[in-house]
Amino acid sequence: MEGFQFFEKITNEEKKYLLDNSKEIVLPKDYTLFYQGDICNEILLLQEGKVKLSIHGELDEVISLYEIGTGEQCIINTSSTISNTPAIATAHTLSAIKGRLVPSKVIKELMNKSTPYQQYVFSFFALKFHTLTTLIEDIKFKKLDSRILGYLKNKDKQTIEITHEELAYDLGTSRVVVSRILKDLENKDFIKLHRGKIEVL
Repeated sequence: MEGFQFFEKITNEEKKYLLDNSKEIVLPKDYTLFYQGDICNEILLLQEGKVKLSIHGELDEVISLYEIGTGEQCIINTSSTISNTPAIATAHTLSAIKGRLVPSKVIKELMNKSTPYQQYVFSFFALKFHTLTTLIEDIKFKKLDSRILGYLKNKDKQTIEITHEELAYDLGTSRVVVSRILKDLENKDFIKLHRGKIEVL
């Protein structure tokens, strides 16, 4: 639990309570933690790996919301667990993961009694809401070619290993549309396409 900022700041009694009343899990890549519409009764504290949250529409449209990584917990998972309401998205693993599942009762107890844990949770709500606000602005106001270039540049790599289908999934559009725009961006010398890779020029 050393990867979690709040863990160093809570009392020894709170640490013991958390560890004694949670369970360690190890799950493979491409595992669904919960589906959109499920009511969660446990919260995942992610110690290793990555998890992606996505919204699925009625016609198989998918919009990728955000990812969580080491030392994080999911605000959708948290809000569903604390309020006993359906999750607004589906969570699946992007890699093998390791973490702890904490029951609703334990999380509520920590929220009530531990100021460091409260601050940790609210900081993640603020961070992820900013991510979601940016996503909404991108979808509403930016053209898809700008969104694709922005997505690639945010990876901070010159060559990104990703398929057209994966890119389309992350941006909530179709592979055909993404392939057409990528070809256009290549013709304009913004990128160079390789098999399973995209090079940013």
